[in-house]
Amino acid sequence: MTRVIRGYAARRRRKKIRLFASTFRGTHSRLTRTTIQQKTKALVSSHQDSGKKKRDFRRLWITRINAVTRFREIRQSRIFYSYSYFIHSLYKNQLFLNRKILAQIAISNKNCFDMIFNKIIK
Repeated sequence: MTRVIRGYAARRRRKKIRLFASTFRGTHSRLTRTTIQQKTKALVSSHQDSGKKKRDFRRLWITRINAVTRFREIRQSRIFYSYSYFIHSLYKNQLFLNRKILAQIAISNKNCFDMIFNKIIK
């Protein structure tokens, strides 16, 4: 029976894990066993937090849209508009813009947002 030399395969596997964990602090980036454990933990956390990240961004967009739609000048008087009423009016008038795009327009291009707002009001 021929002799099997496994050193290269094992080294390659450990090197790949160490490369992933190279930014970890202390032992977590040096010792193989703790590196494997930390890699597994990091991947689990990143999967769990991807949903949280989506929720956080949606909340941010809603807050930005709400801040801009709060008070609008209409016929020389201030009229109160809520975010929910604004979104309801958007769908009623079949202006299908998602919250991400609306938040970007609200921050970067106020004139365009005013045009959208005035189209909804009328």
